[in-house]
Amino acid sequence: MAAVNPMNHRLPVSYCGDPIRPPAEAESVILQLTTGCPHNHCDFCGAYQRVPFRVRQPQEFRQHALWVREQEPLTHDLSRVFFADGDSLMLSPAALLEAIDIARSVFGQARRFATYAGALGIRCKTGGELQQLKAAGLNTLYLGLESGSDFILTDMNKGASATEMVEAVKHAQQAGLRVSVMVLLGLGGPERSREHALATAEALNRMQPRLLSVLTLMLIPGTLLWQRAQQGSFRLLNQRETLVELRELLAALRLERTVFAANHASSFLPLTGALPRDQKHLLAEIDAALAGQRRLVPDLLRGL
Repeated sequence: MAAVNPMNHRLPVSYCGDPIRPPAEAESVILQLTTGCPHNHCDFCGAYQRVPFRVRQPQEFRQHALWVREQEPLTHDLSRVFFADGDSLMLSPAALLEAIDIARSVFGQARRFATYAGALGIRCKTGGELQQLKAAGLNTLYLGLESGSDFILTDMNKGASATEMVEAVKHAQQAGLRVSVMVLLGLGGPERSREHALATAEALNRMQPRLLSVLTLMLIPGTLLWQRAQQGSFRLLNQRETLVELRELLAALRLERTVFAANHASSFLPLTGALPRDQKHLLAEIDAALAGQRRLVPDLLRGL
């Protein structure tokens, strides 16, 4: 992105920090409706360490959208807009509808809108309000379940229980929204690996998300979990332990219609498929990797 001369803008309309979005939104226009994360206490997350949570008011957001339009690569899909940062669904329905209107006024082709969402931001809205947002163009919500184990969620300061997140996903999907749920392999360490896998599968089975993304934990310097690892109170899973956990999770899933993706840059073994159709094939791929018949992604090539 080109630098912006602050003398030409009375409002801080450029990106605050690095705009973060899901891999599926790589070609979308990224508009920073909020900065930072309203929770920002998860032990494993370093995404918004130095970015305070703040809502861009309508005038500033419009100027931000105009600035983004000036910088936007022609290769991006201008019909798709992702509202960053960490949980823009915390805004009121009226504020979200206004943001969609502003985005459409700047990007005339914009038709589909998506955002990260937490359990509270979803559950504090009525079904009618969510349906109204859906009718206005909101299409996909990205929610980080991380784990279905309440012990692990509490230990990691997630700020929501598994049940609260299950109810949130079901509430959003009943309103017609698509929810992409993210889980994080290795979050329980080796001691709670099986608990993590089975409890997460149970939560996902109750959610029945349309999209499921499986990421692998990587320690981010400066986070509380990184500090715990430095002190010896937490250990990352090795490659084999991670594959075993992934297999236990996948084998316990009873999903009726879900796109499964474990091909994030953090993954040792990139996998994609549709569940339940491809479940046996995916399990066979993991078994082949455990038997040394598949090449794994080396640490040097993995990333966030």
